[in-house]
Amino acid sequence: MKYLYLLLFVLILAPITLSAQDQNIRDYGIEIGVLQPGEHNAITDVQGVRVGHQTIIEGNNIRTGVTAILPHGGNIFQQKVPAAVYVGNGFGKLAGSTQIEELGNLETPVILTNTLSVPTAADALIDYTFSFSENDNVYSVNSVVGETNDGYLNDIRGRHISKSNVLDAIDNAKSGEVEQGNVGAGTGTIAFGFKGGIGTSSRKLPEDLGGYSVGALVQSNFGGVLQIAGVPIGKEVDQYYLSDELNKTPNGSCMIIVATDAPLDARNLKRLAKRAMLGLGKTGGIASNGSGDYVIAFSTAESVRVPYRSDQDFKKQDVLRNSAMSPLFMAVNEATEEAIINSLFHAETMTGRDGHTVEELPVDEVLKIMEKYGKDGE
Repeated sequence: MKYLYLLLFVLILAPITLSAQDQNIRDYGIEIGVLQPGEHNAITDVQGVRVGHQTIIEGNNIRTGVTAILPHGGNIFQQKVPAAVYVGNGFGKLAGSTQIEELGNLETPVILTNTLSVPTAADALIDYTFSFSENDNVYSVNSVVGETNDGYLNDIRGRHISKSNVLDAIDNAKSGEVEQGNVGAGTGTIAFGFKGGIGTSSRKLPEDLGGYSVGALVQSNFGGVLQIAGVPIGKEVDQYYLSDELNKTPNGSCMIIVATDAPLDARNLKRLAKRAMLGLGKTGGIASNGSGDYVIAFSTAESVRVPYRSDQDFKKQDVLRNSAMSPLFMAVNEATEEAIINSLFHAETMTGRDGHTVEELPVDEVLKIMEKYGKDGE
């Protein structure tokens, strides 16, 4: 009986004992930027956006997954959303990007996964689109799939992602809090020589600036010289591009998904997407030769949705003027920077393919360094 009581005691205490990797950087009082985050400090603070993951960890060599981002809960093909793509560096396989560039809208969920699973994910998105009876007469689907290469920790050549994994990630998508770190498409990723992963953050503009929300979700898998709120963490811990064997290459890629409820057309969404790369740069990323750094930005505002069919030749809608964009630019810059840092704060040490091990960010040491630089949140 005493063992039963001991077990109950452990189970009761476990949920309230958070490891360092269970928290955002903001939870330590360290704020990035000046704008305030939304309720969950996540891309899901943008109304309608949902996120789902499928994490695949099997045996010693499989460390991969899928992350799905849905702009709204309806039939996305029938009610498309304005969208844009910006390419920071194009060493990647972003399926569906040219049609977004040409037509300025998004008609499927956005799927993130590993490099060699892009075709499988694209095929799954066709199945998903065909699952709606309204789409029975649809003969073209622009599947949008982004990727990073998780081959250091994952048996990527085994192509272990299935269509059912992708569809499960879509089915699991929800609003509210978003799992971060070693989950979904971030399961096997590496950033700045530390364990990378999925990260997210958001910003909400003051009401006198429209009260709009901007959210970012990242799949961090790239290199450079890590900075947090301007503090040279990579240099302080002696782990940065060219500092050791793991950091001889900064390649790998970063997918950045940006959502906003501001009524923007594709042109200004592209301008918004460009500013997300500034947030990546502020973390110390360098958009290296072998890094695929892409931003997909979309608006969830119902007033700017694009119906699949219309009896009207003219489209009338109210969109924000160029002069109203600067606060949104600032918001996406801050949200992207914080999302990348959150991906590191949540990720945990992982051992994968061929015994390769990537250590987690040493959060306690990082916090001491931040304090030394006067960035301890006080």
